[in-house]
Amino acid sequence: MNSPSVEHRDPPHVLVLPKWYPGRKDPQLGDFIRKQTLAVARKARVSVVFVSPIEGLGVPEEQELTTADGPWELRCHYRPSEAAFGPWRKAINYLRYRRAFRNGVARMFAERGRPDLSHVHILVRPAMAAWWLYRTRGIPYLLSEQSSEYLDGTWAAKGALFKAFNRFLFRHAGAVTAVSAHLGRGLERLGLCTRYEVVPNVVPGTDRILPVRGAAGRFMMVADLVDRTKNVGGVLRALHAARGRGHDLRLDVIGDGPDRTALEAEAASLGLNGSVRWLGRLPNATVLDHMGGTGTVIINSNVETFSVVTGEALACGKPVIATRCGGPEAFITPENGVLIPPKDDDALAEAMIAMERGHDRYDPAVIRRTVSDRFGPEAVGDRFLAIYQRVLGHG
Repeated sequence: MNSPSVEHRDPPHVLVLPKWYPGRKDPQLGDFIRKQTLAVARKARVSVVFVSPIEGLGVPEEQELTTADGPWELRCHYRPSEAAFGPWRKAINYLRYRRAFRNGVARMFAERGRPDLSHVHILVRPAMAAWWLYRTRGIPYLLSEQSSEYLDGTWAAKGALFKAFNRFLFRHAGAVTAVSAHLGRGLERLGLCTRYEVVPNVVPGTDRILPVRGAAGRFMMVADLVDRTKNVGGVLRALHAARGRGHDLRLDVIGDGPDRTALEAEAASLGLNGSVRWLGRLPNATVLDHMGGTGTVIINSNVETFSVVTGEALACGKPVIATRCGGPEAFITPENGVLIPPKDDDALAEAMIAMERGHDRYDPAVIRRTVSDRFGPEAVGDRFLAIYQRVLGHG
């Protein structure tokens, strides 16, 4: 499917306000949001103001500006409170966040001029900031959601006042986008919006040289090692079961997180030490390099709002085994992979064995074509530009 055509107009000035964004504290945090931002910067004038606490910061507040990749990106750091009393600490940190945000926006206005609209990625504080700009300066805002908390029960468990305030922020947005229809339906069920549009994440790697087909018995996972969400333990158990049936399968795990020690211990208890490599957290380009050498990528998550890893694997021409967890269903077809139920170790073991046996039927070039037209930066940038123009009354 080709990207929608967009009527030519003077490019709008878009102020991007993300909750997550790569920075000094975590160079991978919200990398998928930055990829969307870079796609938008092809079509519009983009300024980013990202506010983040930095523990141990030597000064109360500092700013860091970069412009190398197209957008004007201002990272505003503040030193968080270390108060022992939780409510007091949160109140102080909110005030410090607000001050850092206002200082950052003041600099943005001085150097870049007034934005036409704000684009918020992930509630809550960035949306509060955007609403303040809407009320004080008449700048409309767009809300984009990617968080799985709307699907896994986390948001539903919040207090009534918090939910009411979230609904207020959604109600005043000029438009709402979700990274997948699965997430959008979740927002509707929770009463956060009555209308949403799907704008996917940018899938990197389609501009790389297509790797050759990898070894049939080599599998890979790329995930934060949070087992409640990613179910890495299920992959270990499925690998153990498949190897017990005489299949020499091997697994590489890229990523890190709070459950890494426990997962490594589980692999050892299953006798998988020689069959699993723990590669840790790696830069995205290095992840794609490793992915190019594997045979099949596994997504065994219990819930996903999009699953960038699925798209990256397909862009590398690799077949994917994925659970029906919300995100991968937008990608997976009989040409490029297999879908299985979540939390089903037996089904995963069977899929791994079947993939090893039938690996030759997956054509890397065909697999790449299933994602290149829909999830490239040109398509994502055009989609957001059309929404901006409508919010601004041009569409």
